[in-house]
Amino acid sequence: MRNVVLGFLGTQLDMGKRRRWRPSISLCQTEGFHVDRFELLYDRKFSRLAHDVRREIERVSPDTEVLLVQMDLDDPWDLQEVYAKLFDFAKDYGFDEDRERYHIHLTTGTHVAQICWFLLSESRHIPAALIQTGPPRGDEEIGTFDLIDLDLGRYDALQQRFDQQTREYGDLLKGGIETRNPAYNALIDRIEQVASISDAPILLMGESGTGKSELAQRIYELKLQRRRVKGRLVQVNCATLRGGGAIATLFGQRRSHTGQPGTERSGLLREADGGVLFLDEIDELGMEEQALLLHALETGRYYPLGSDSEVTSRFQVIAGASRDLATLVAEDRFRLDLLSRLNLWTFRLPALRDRTEDLEANLRFELARAEKILGTRVGFNADAADAWLRFARAPDTPWPGNFRDFGGAILRLCTLAPRGRITRAQVDEEVETLRRRWRMAENDPDARLVGEVTDLTLDPFDVPQLAHVIRICRTAPTISEAGRRLFAASRETRTSRNDADRLRKYLARFDLTWASLHDDT
Repeated sequence: MRNVVLGFLGTQLDMGKRRRWRPSISLCQTEGFHVDRFELLYDRKFSRLAHDVRREIERVSPDTEVLLVQMDLDDPWDLQEVYAKLFDFAKDYGFDEDRERYHIHLTTGTHVAQICWFLLSESRHIPAALIQTGPPRGDEEIGTFDLIDLDLGRYDALQQRFDQQTREYGDLLKGGIETRNPAYNALIDRIEQVASISDAPILLMGESGTGKSELAQRIYELKLQRRRVKGRLVQVNCATLRGGGAIATLFGQRRSHTGQPGTERSGLLREADGGVLFLDEIDELGMEEQALLLHALETGRYYPLGSDSEVTSRFQVIAGASRDLATLVAEDRFRLDLLSRLNLWTFRLPALRDRTEDLEANLRFELARAEKILGTRVGFNADAADAWLRFARAPDTPWPGNFRDFGGAILRLCTLAPRGRITRAQVDEEVETLRRRWRMAENDPDARLVGEVTDLTLDPFDVPQLAHVIRICRTAPTISEAGRRLFAASRETRTSRNDADRLRKYLARFDLTWASLHDDT
């Protein structure tokens, strides 16, 4: 078959000013690749050079037929013009693939021309392989020659690399846990695809403890790797946005609002500029805050408290909710327009009891995490591991706190393990502890609330008191305000009235902090 080459005249290179190397001429001298016909595209302004190159090709390669094709370009760097004229050239060409093999010489012409050549060959508008030539190396007289054939074999190799990268992104979203649950793996694949190419809001639905916060963190890390964002991740627990300070926390506050120095706040939306805003427990957000948030999400602009001018902040949104937002809309407790803005991509995380295939992998993950926390490696005795997994997989094991319950139980077992080994007796005791707590929580809202924030075994009289403190902390805008509400009566009889310090010490008795009650998923 005859070899046919299409290429632009090199208005600089074909003059031979670079090491006397003229690529269009050198191509026709390549050993092992005979050019039967060379169709050289040129602008009439360079007609003299085009005829000179044709004469030189005919001298060094007498069997090569050189056809000069005039293609005048007003601007050879205008992508639209170059592509349109090359497209018309290809449409009218009349390729005969049964008798001729076509090649495109990429070395000459502008970078825009090279891009257009590639697009037309990749789309098969021009059924051609690509040729890249280069100047001679060392003492060689003939330049280099590389044939770039867009064959399926090479595409397969590239596809394998893309597939490998996709698997790595999926592993990132799963936290490195080798999950086997088909539904969950399909969910992660879809999230990876959406988060990698879309800036639209993502809504994560699921019971408390299913891992919405951790997944949001990993989605942010994926977006950071894919260069979808440059800023930081700002996490907001909407359940803590109560009272007069809620709007200031979200949107910021100017000193003019109170007139007092030190009251300025940038606001969480401002801090998320260029990054990701994670609105955890958005189903707990008040109606007024929902309206203001909707405007900020749609326009990227909002008014801080006390300001007469708008602030601009562009960020991507991930929202988390434990309750069904459509149900809340029907109950007039959530705005329909805000839900419509958030639910373009909604992903429901399955509960632990629906992912029994993944319990063993998650057990290994929690053991590794406990090792980092405790600084010592702990393992299960064989009979203990079997007993624990039987309990974890049993149909009557409800796991109401999902992975939070599971992880807390493993951490307790590791902490109390004698000589770094978890025994069968420990497992039996932990199973009984979990069952007792779950029975209490079913009938006791205070116990259920306390169980959401701590894994400690409490005396019965501590539970209602701690539950009351938790509710106050979650509704108060600051720790000082929470302390004032809790210690209003006893403050008058004390010499020290540092309510915030008293509250910190009380929470510390249960291994809790003010931040943990606001950041807990």
